[in-house]
Amino acid sequence: MPESAATRTDGPRRVTIEGVRPQVDGGRFPIKRSVGEDVIVEADIFVDGHDAAAAVLRHRRAGDREWVETPMELVENDRWRGRFTVTELGRYGYTIRAWVDRFTSWRRDYEKKVEAGVQEDVDLLVGAEIVDRAIRRARGGGGRVLRRYTAMMRDGDPEAALEEELAEAMAGAPDRSWSATFDRELEVVVDPERARFSSWYELFPRSAADEPGRHGTFRDVERRLTYVSRLGFDVLYLPPIHPIGYTHR
Repeated sequence: MPESAATRTDGPRRVTIEGVRPQVDGGRFPIKRSVGEDVIVEADIFVDGHDAAAAVLRHRRAGDREWVETPMELVENDRWRGRFTVTELGRYGYTIRAWVDRFTSWRRDYEKKVEAGVQEDVDLLVGAEIVDRAIRRARGGGGRVLRRYTAMMRDGDPEAALEEELAEAMAGAPDRSWSATFDRELEVVVDPERARFSSWYELFPRSAADEPGRHGTFRDVERRLTYVSRLGFDVLYLPPIHPIGYTHR
């Protein structure tokens, strides 16, 4: 499926997600990382009209039902970026969810009106209504913060609408009614760190004996491990061992 067509909507089709990176062959094969590395994901996310967008990067270990979400940030134009860290061996899935950010859209436009000195009382009341609806979605102490700012905005305080504390509280209670999800769960295979790069030393067990005329054994190889490690190698490779005839087999 072409990447440009890969969006599943959970409401009216207003958000598009495309150009997701990284993925291999349109998501047919997993990307690879090693334990402790970040998976940095980028995508083009845009909304019809002039509204702002918001997005999260979702990831989970293979077999888990619940997603873990991390916020994505706008890089430039419509390009967004997010990341998560793989901490265990195995497989992870990841995808993107984005939605129309009503509060950020309103706040951006209201700030421009304040700078131009053309804001109206009704503009502040519209913002207060958006904040008021977010109270039901807030968790922890976020609801108390939103109630306080709703009251201040209804009292006509234009500075309250532009406080960063309010923006942070609203980010914690997003309205995802107009949202879209990238239609594929992409995969990442997590390997040990040594899978990225290693130095291999090839050793023939039969030649590892300390005594001339005697064929070596695995115990002879064990005695050489410290020597191989001091040389800077971290992987010992033993070639296939095949019986040769029957004498001294």
